[in-house]
Amino acid sequence: MSILNSKKENNEEWKIPLYKIYSDDEDLNLITKIIKRGTKWAIGPEIEEFENEIKKYVGTDYCVTFNSGTSALHALFLAYGIGHNNEVIVPSFSFVSTANSVLFVDAIPKFTDIEEQTFGLDPKKVSENITAQTKAIVPMDYGGMPCRISEIKKIANENDIVLIEDAAEALGASSKGKKVGEVADSSIFSFCGNKVLTTGEGGAAVTNSKETYEKLKLIRSHGRIDKAGYFDSPEISNYEMLGYNWRMSSITATLGISQIHKLDKLIKMRQENAKYISSRILKFPQIMIPNVPDGYEHTYQMYTIRLKNKKIRDQLHKFLIEKRIFSKVYFAPIHLTSFYQKKFKIDSSDLPITNKISDQVLTLPMYPNMTKEEKDFLIESIAEFFENY
Repeated sequence: MSILNSKKENNEEWKIPLYKIYSDDEDLNLITKIIKRGTKWAIGPEIEEFENEIKKYVGTDYCVTFNSGTSALHALFLAYGIGHNNEVIVPSFSFVSTANSVLFVDAIPKFTDIEEQTFGLDPKKVSENITAQTKAIVPMDYGGMPCRISEIKKIANENDIVLIEDAAEALGASSKGKKVGEVADSSIFSFCGNKVLTTGEGGAAVTNSKETYEKLKLIRSHGRIDKAGYFDSPEISNYEMLGYNWRMSSITATLGISQIHKLDKLIKMRQENAKYISSRILKFPQIMIPNVPDGYEHTYQMYTIRLKNKKIRDQLHKFLIEKRIFSKVYFAPIHLTSFYQKKFKIDSSDLPITNKISDQVLTLPMYPNMTKEEKDFLIESIAEFFENY
């Protein structure tokens, strides 16, 4: 019986879920206002307003919102002309969409190993994996922890390769005084339900390139050029290129506007919760808490610990599930999934740190309004496990 099946059969609610969404009256009031106006639930002024808020927060010149982080990443590959037989350096230790988006444009994901502190791409391995076919590098910021983006940017520049940061999990994080999304040629964010800023679903791409920005707008909305809003003009629209329907709705954007107004507050709440938990589980020698490099700011979109080996990790995971505490392994390597093994038959020996970290990590509950009782129950349950281990 699997861990999940045992939980489902008990038909019980989680005492501590993996995440909870923080919302307040501002969220409700702004959305209600949009609904009551009875028009422009799509392609409303809130789209541009949210985009302006994001680019101002991150420190870039342009922002384009999308219906997901995945579509934002796909759109960037299209905008940069990445396609057939181009190689794109990506981590295997990531959510599957990082690699899937490469395949969407008929390019080849070049899985590259990570380093042990940030769980992001190892700059040395990135440099070693560049070939004449390499068109882009796509590092991922794990769970709110920035990758070694400055070092990777230097490598990209030296080799004239596009750098696209998969910052789906890291809006608000920073390294060496730079916000995530500020260093790469372009970056994407996700606003899925478990993210620090959430709109339920949604995403965005940021860039300092006007050319990329203009292409993204076309790709997002059927390749259409609109001199005015599509539903504001009786004129016939012109379609300049093949595009998709990847727009964000006005209601979603409105929620994003409300959420970004309190983003720094939400990050601080997560950081305080992480500090509380870390200070109390640090005494267990089998646990390694998140190790944030000097000059980095971690937003704790996820709170992930490392255990000494897979056996201990799996046993603790099972124990917490039995206690009705939701924990989850983020991430199992992409290259070991059935699809990627069948398609590429990747040799795991090329990714030793990815394999090691994937066997050790366990993501624990983390959300802004986590109560002291919830944190203490989590800590006490971990202590109980190790007392009897």
